[in-house]
Amino acid sequence: QLRLVESGGGLVQPGGSLRLSCAVSGFSDTYYAIGWFRQAPGKEREDVSCISRTADTNYADSVNGRFTISRDNAKNTVYLQMDSLKPDDTAVYYCNSAPSPTQAWGQGTLVTVSS
Repeated sequence: QLRLVESGGGLVQPGGSLRLSCAVSGFSDTYYAIGWFRQAPGKEREDVSCISRTADTNYADSVNGRFTISRDNAKNTVYLQMDSLKPDDTAVYYCNSAPSPTQAWGQGTLVTVSS
């Protein structure tokens, strides 16, 4: 079982940037592909992006070209660089194993995009 701790959220204006971090600990930390997911108020949780052990990446159409996922296996951390943020990106962001989130969910980190 992995322990996942998200951080880096906050309030940002439209067009701004944030970098989220996901600290991963537990059995075979670097074995898993890790994904970012988000849940906006009143909506279902959705996939955002994922990265394999070998750094192959995938993005949802809604964030492709604006978000960049990366991982630092030495630090057991996965990052999500979010640029050109839009109000529709407002959500609680979570990380988990990918493509299927099988681990216990962390507390998430809130991203609010508003002027």
